[in-house]
Amino acid sequence: METPGSQSSLHRANLERVVRAVRLSGSLTQAEIARTTGLSAATVSNIVRELKEGGTVEVTPTSAGGRRARSVSLSGDAGIVIGVDFGHTHLRVAVGNLAHQILAEEAEPLDVDASAEQGFDRAELLVGRLLDATGVDRAKVAGVGLGVPGPIDVASGMLGSTSILPGWSGTQPAHALGERLGVPVAVDNDANLGALGELVWGSGRGVRDLAYIKVAGGVGAGLVIDGQIYRGPGGTAGEIGHITLDESGPVCRCGNRGCLETFTAARYVLPLLEPTHGAGLTMEKVVELAQEGDPGCRRVVADVGRHIGSGVASLCNLLNPSRVVVGGDLAEAGELVLGPIRTSVGRYAIPSAARQLELVPGSLGGRAEVLGALALALREMGDSTLLDGAAPQPTPAFI
Repeated sequence: METPGSQSSLHRANLERVVRAVRLSGSLTQAEIARTTGLSAATVSNIVRELKEGGTVEVTPTSAGGRRARSVSLSGDAGIVIGVDFGHTHLRVAVGNLAHQILAEEAEPLDVDASAEQGFDRAELLVGRLLDATGVDRAKVAGVGLGVPGPIDVASGMLGSTSILPGWSGTQPAHALGERLGVPVAVDNDANLGALGELVWGSGRGVRDLAYIKVAGGVGAGLVIDGQIYRGPGGTAGEIGHITLDESGPVCRCGNRGCLETFTAARYVLPLLEPTHGAGLTMEKVVELAQEGDPGCRRVVADVGRHIGSGVASLCNLLNPSRVVVGGDLAEAGELVLGPIRTSVGRYAIPSAARQLELVPGSLGGRAEVLGALALALREMGDSTLLDGAAPQPTPAFI
């Protein structure tokens, strides 16, 4: 029997500490594990050997700083996680293992304003199809990460803004999808998951303080402070789309006037180009035309960047992030949008904060949120299951 403070309980805690470090990072050298966990190199070496013998981790030769090293990752068959992302116009699902390898990924069109039941039905079918295609053992599914385009109330797990998703009013997305799949589901909004995706897989790697800016049907920011997503007590941290730019400006869906969103979100920006470009434009098409030299589209992209820069400057003054990642379709515009953002940051941010800021485009594109959902599932799962050699068993509904 393990007792608090005993050698066996201390050993167990050290095992879980090493497994957690590897699980969150995907792979680490033994020296990196020692630095991350605070354990001695000898202790890490012994634990890695034990975990390797038990089949929990895999060790492969690598190099670090020009010297030979050993890379440690969780075994590819130690468990499976699933990411589900509901965008404004799509559903995307990814299946990955605990070694951060993507096994399958697929997206399909979806009107997110349809009822939540329809959305969850589609997600259940797509998850099942991908699992069948990969041939993985469903008993190995350890958890699901779920992204939705709206704020989630931290206490209740309920979608917080019915003005964004009227057909989802009163739903608890994690509970609803979890009942269908029979495994634990963790939920967060799309901006937070975009930040987490870029932090783990993309342009945010190597930093612990960043903001991810997403401009789509709305405008939001995912905030990472000291390596952790910051949600605030009510789950609404990062709603920079509702910073007021003009008190006499257009009425926003939140009820205020002149919010940042009313100058940058697709629903407000695209109609500006309809007289010259016709209806049916998308933000992706506007960016494409701007890159080809279309003067109207270049002006709109620059104006959007300038307004976003005002919001980024406010984030710099409040939180002083070391990096800001611009995601979504706008990231493809490159300097056409990043240049105006930098100009506004230089004008409105505290000089010291502006100098320290690195502004970069996201590298994951439309995959940022679903990969962030995978990362969320990886973060939320426990390590005891891995060490005990059994993943949670699914309910019959999942089979």
